[in-house]
Amino acid sequence: MGQQVAKRAGHTFYVSHAALQRVLGYRLSTRAEAVRLAQDRGSYDDVPGQRIIRKITRRGKVLWTERDSRLGEGTLDTLTAADRLRLYFRTENGLEPAMLWLTESGLPFSYKNWTKVFERASDRCQALGLGVFATPHMLRHSMALRVLIALHNALDRRLGLTPADRRHYEDVYGQVWSMVKDMLGHKNEQVTRDVYLEPVRGLQLDALLNDGANPVNADKLAELSARTGLILDAA
Repeated sequence: MGQQVAKRAGHTFYVSHAALQRVLGYRLSTRAEAVRLAQDRGSYDDVPGQRIIRKITRRGKVLWTERDSRLGEGTLDTLTAADRLRLYFRTENGLEPAMLWLTESGLPFSYKNWTKVFERASDRCQALGLGVFATPHMLRHSMALRVLIALHNALDRRLGLTPADRRHYEDVYGQVWSMVKDMLGHKNEQVTRDVYLEPVRGLQLDALLNDGANPVNADKLAELSARTGLILDAA
């Protein structure tokens, strides 16, 4: 994620294969149809400030041509959200926005409009009597919690680590909290902990007490006692 479109600093954002497959489906169906109709209407022929991309190098440099034939360049790290709305490719079928997400009319979709999309979807749910609503920030929060729990489980359960083992593992290979901090673009790790530590503890406790497949029994408590030293095993 480029520095100019990240919350604070540029960072790597990880996407699952399943999510990429859904994005590909969007590109080949809904997006492709919106582009075709916009090209037929000539919607891309007179866009103010339009920049036609000539090349994107492997190092992330973007070379373009202005409408007045002047040449320009920038980098994926320094292009702002407004800059990106002006970028187009020239294809065999005509001009096409470089932006992935488009409006129904085929024009680039501003990130600020996502809030309205969620509001309209929540309004439709309310009209149907469904007690469901969501905001972009709620999805961000849910993603962070899911990643934190998954990473902790990977260290604790799959690798069979004790708390002491995990601390050593984190010292050597990097901390779970640091990884999530980078994904969220937080200024420092403490910000991430301040926001997510209590919810993570709550989810871990709920999973421990309500795991039907692995109920908490005397054997499990004895195991926890041996591993953590935080439980008095009087057996």
